[in-house]
Amino acid sequence: MTIADAESTAAQIPTQSTYQHRVADYWNAEENPVNLELGKIDDLYHHHYGIGEVDWSVLDTGPEGAPEPPSRADHRRARITAELHRLEQAQADLLATRLGPLTPEDRVFDAGCGRGGGSVVAHLRHGCFADGVTISGKQADFATEQARKRRIDHKVRYHHRNMLDTGFPTGAYAASWNNESTMYVELELLFAEHARLLRRGGRYVTITGCYNDAYGRASREVSLINAHYICDIHPRSEYFRAMARNRLVPVHVQDLTAAAMPYWDLRKQAEHLVTGIEETFLAAYANGSFQYLLIVADRV
Repeated sequence: MTIADAESTAAQIPTQSTYQHRVADYWNAEENPVNLELGKIDDLYHHHYGIGEVDWSVLDTGPEGAPEPPSRADHRRARITAELHRLEQAQADLLATRLGPLTPEDRVFDAGCGRGGGSVVAHLRHGCFADGVTISGKQADFATEQARKRRIDHKVRYHHRNMLDTGFPTGAYAASWNNESTMYVELELLFAEHARLLRRGGRYVTITGCYNDAYGRASREVSLINAHYICDIHPRSEYFRAMARNRLVPVHVQDLTAAAMPYWDLRKQAEHLVTGIEETFLAAYANGSFQYLLIVADRV
């Protein structure tokens, strides 16, 4: 069965739980400037955070004590927005480099693709086919239009589907990933679907926030993040247990927590983009209850 055959028989509306309907409603209504304004820079719209050192000169306001003219303030806001986008792009690039050796004939799967930036990044790097899946019909339509504008819609396609039950053919993918989307689903079901879709030897990658079991139960800060995003952050250990039960063997694990903190330090100072959750992320990272991980696994 080809991907096109699967699409012709798939239901238009994905099967969803009551919780997933709430998540879909959230993302169908979401118009957050921190997602939209950054994406407008180069039409790469990401729904994850950023990593790397910040160019703090973007915060310069001019001579100390002098009032900041409107033109300078606008310029500073634009520079901050561009710097945050650069850090988010750095994360997307890191994930794309970990997908393994891919050819233009290979197909990759972006689970929880949002507005589609990650699929485009993977295609531009490897030349591969990409299928992005999101539970939000609005996001799928937006991402499809972006691919059409880039004239890559013959290779990069987006689907309004449930990442736990895609309907795509078994073993059709050389690589797959989640970038900041695992906290919206049960890991056991998610990794079972990735294992089904990946060919033997295929590569799975995730970048995700998880709570640190060594700290104990989920901290207050983790609970606040859950409430803010209507998600359910998983403990670190559950990723590895669920992968092992579904034939996904980790080959590389990288703690990105320290690399993620500068992004949040800058974002809390971006008055035009703050969402109110920035200090919570920084506190969770600092007290050790929350970690930002890259996990690379092979399908055996």
